[in-house]
Amino acid sequence: MSTHAKRERLLLADLLDGAGPGAPTLCEGWNTRDLAAHLVVRERRPDAAAGVLVKPLAARLARVQEEFAAKPYEELLQLFRTGPPRMSPFALKQVDEAANSFEFYVHAEDVRRARPEWTPRELDPVFADTLWSRIERGARIFGRRSPVGLVLRRPDGRTAVAHRGVPVVTVTGEPGELALFLSGRQEAARVELEGDKEAVAAAREAKLGV
Repeated sequence: MSTHAKRERLLLADLLDGAGPGAPTLCEGWNTRDLAAHLVVRERRPDAAAGVLVKPLAARLARVQEEFAAKPYEELLQLFRTGPPRMSPFALKQVDEAANSFEFYVHAEDVRRARPEWTPRELDPVFADTLWSRIERGARIFGRRSPVGLVLRRPDGRTAVAHRGVPVVTVTGEPGELALFLSGRQEAARVELEGDKEAVAAAREAKLGV
């Protein structure tokens, strides 16, 4: 596993462990047990995980995820901590870095920011750039359902277009906050939105993410 992905995996596992199996998350309808089951199924059951993107497989995904959620919580966390099986695509270092650093960061914040009191996590510049690279590559996929034009901007002025259209809303924030916004966690992201009032409201309520 790559450095960032391994660190984010262990951090997320610790957060899930500390929160316990019934704690809330920012994932609508999911508690920490549900999130842990999702993480394990995603890496260990690709036949079911495809249901995230392929609608005919969604029912299978839900069924398999429920089966995993019924396992002891400690077992789920151990499966997640130890990483994917050797034959999984996620066991490849390049895939791990590309897919998991971003995914695990967002889910760690799902656990952290669902608590009554939380403080923003200060990211090191290298990891912030890693998240930004993922945003640049995937912005239009994450933002494809936006009802308004959507431009993401870092404080240093670098931008990425998430959706073309008018009116345009510009979302400014650090890469970690932009990652949350683009993943559909708009209310939890500490960002500034610029644009006309109705467009800003539409951007906040849009169903962003994969």
